[in-house]
Amino acid sequence: MIHPLRQHIEEIVTLTDKEFDFVLSHFEPIKKRKHQYIVQQGEIVDKEYWVIKGCLKSYFTDDNDKEHILQFGMENWWITDYESFVKKTKSKTSIDCIEDSELLFITYDNREQLSAKMHKMERFWAKKSKIGRIALQNRILSLLQNSTKERYELLLEQYPKLFQRVPKKMIASYLGVSRETLSRLNS
Repeated sequence: MIHPLRQHIEEIVTLTDKEFDFVLSHFEPIKKRKHQYIVQQGEIVDKEYWVIKGCLKSYFTDDNDKEHILQFGMENWWITDYESFVKKTKSKTSIDCIEDSELLFITYDNREQLSAKMHKMERFWAKKSKIGRIALQNRILSLLQNSTKERYELLLEQYPKLFQRVPKKMIASYLGVSRETLSRLNS
């Protein structure tokens, strides 16, 4: 059976067995239980996580202690506080597990070393970064131009399994609406 990370990477670049073993040697597995943090707001982040199994949320808490969900992370998704990861600044977000989760992580230094030694991986991360920027741009445009109902329907269309795994309160936070507004959309 092919390793899920290899399958994920090979959606973009092809690896030999030896190359994949080298790539995998730069990662470490970690298991977290539901409600455990992998990143806490205010800490410096030196790891990027790839979700093998589970569901996580990335969010920030404003001055009024209101939680704003920026991203969910499910199987085959990458997640971290990227500004902190790259710039070594304090994290603006927290990331915790919505479900028990199995992850692989790579440190910033290991990722840089791997990219320098293996240009295939440099291409892989460049492509993933481009895909991420496109998704972020589309999310911002959706927030600016679509109604709440349109944003809800788009999210449901793109990620139907998310609605089975994540409480409606979190869906509402991600969409930037109240739980009550979300409930009206479902009626």
